[in-house]
Amino acid sequence: MLSDKSRPVIEATLPLVGSRIGAITPKFYARLFAAHPELLDGLFSRSNQRSGDQQQALAGSIAAFATHLVNNPGTLPETVLSRIAHRHASLGITEPQYQVVYEHLFAAIAEDLAEVITPEIAEAWTEVYWLMADALIKIEKGLYAAQANGKMWTPWKVASKNHAGIGSMTFTLEPADDTPVTPALAGQYVSVKVQLPDGLRQVRQYSLSGDAGTSRSFTTKLDDGGEVSPVLHNAVEVGDVLEISNPYGEITLKGGDGPVVLASAGIGCTPTASILRSLAESGSDRQVLVLHAESTLDSWALRGQMTDDVERLDSADLQLWLEEPRDGANKGFMSLREVDLPANASLYLCGPLPFMKHIRNEAINAGIPATKIHYEVFGPDIWLAS
Repeated sequence: MLSDKSRPVIEATLPLVGSRIGAITPKFYARLFAAHPELLDGLFSRSNQRSGDQQQALAGSIAAFATHLVNNPGTLPETVLSRIAHRHASLGITEPQYQVVYEHLFAAIAEDLAEVITPEIAEAWTEVYWLMADALIKIEKGLYAAQANGKMWTPWKVASKNHAGIGSMTFTLEPADDTPVTPALAGQYVSVKVQLPDGLRQVRQYSLSGDAGTSRSFTTKLDDGGEVSPVLHNAVEVGDVLEISNPYGEITLKGGDGPVVLASAGIGCTPTASILRSLAESGSDRQVLVLHAESTLDSWALRGQMTDDVERLDSADLQLWLEEPRDGANKGFMSLREVDLPANASLYLCGPLPFMKHIRNEAINAGIPATKIHYEVFGPDIWLAS
């Protein structure tokens, strides 16, 4: 809870700090990596640093958190915090690292706002930072404690590597040692660590696309803009051993017997395919509506798996949108205005950011409560105002 002393200060300075946070965060990361270059080896994404996505993610999370504290006294943005905590846990973020971040972030703030910052302003924003950090630390400790083992990374052997549509590949892994395996929930993801040709280790999260439980299957797209997928596609072979994390992610199938709508675009079908597979494996009698958008039919990475699972469910239906339509698919981009949505449905959403914003808005306009819309964001979580 933000103190009565700090609240008016944060409210008064939020517009200024919010307008400058995008300039502050690059200075923060420059300071951080100058002092701790080891953080780029196996933790922070170099490609996200180059694109600016990571800076936007940090800026967005701080601004959104402070705005929530001002507008909703006495509460915390639980959904946003949970999403960030799962991502942090999948990377192995530890409590001492929050102090390191604080040191360099507030040095960058002091540098950028040197002409206006006062001890009172610094104290208030310090309170905001540690309210957010302490909340994340608490959630992350619980996530770590819930795992079947106390290890951040465990070895898994590549059992198969198969093409999955144009430009995509599905990897199936099996444990490479006797470390206890945490059962995954449908919709969760794992972090995968690889060594790049220049020797640097990099990490990327991939949604588990097949059966959950104690197996590990994920599907990657070659041209996803990162540095990990090209290594997986071009250098990793069957029999190789990869380091992967325990499963994380809070966008999992909720219990109950109400209708389920799974909406995805492109490689965003991976978590929805996992949820669909879990419904098929359990013989669920829930009404399931699968909505997918793709550029071409041949680009649909998990086409066979998803169409087979729809056929296995008596109460499932599939609607497809293609930019180059064929086989009875809808033409162009997905729109819920063309869909007869079941009453009281829960919507699970994954795909490119503009797609998700568009479909979420249409879902709300169609009467689906925001609390029943669950989404997963690729890359740094910069979509926080929800």
